[in-house]
Amino acid sequence: MAGDNAAVTASLREVLVAETLKKGTRVTGAERDKLAEQLKKRYDSGESIRALAAATGRSYGFIHRILTESGVNLRGRGGATRGKKS
Repeated sequence: MAGDNAAVTASLREVLVAETLKKGTRVTGAERDKLAEQLKKRYDSGESIRALAAATGRSYGFIHRILTESGVNLRGRGGATRGKKS
């Protein structure tokens, strides 16, 4: 039951954020600071930039810029890396 409550709360929060951020609107001042703090918390808890972009209805670049401006240490892309050939 407690897990269901958390999931409902998280999805409700996503809907509220998405409704307040209409695509293409400028986000400035205190509203931008508040958004940056919310995105920073969610990114630090493990959500990807793409997931945040989808949840807020904003572009990948917008989310990336907000996170960078707020001083977040961005994660690497992951995946396989090539080593030196022997």
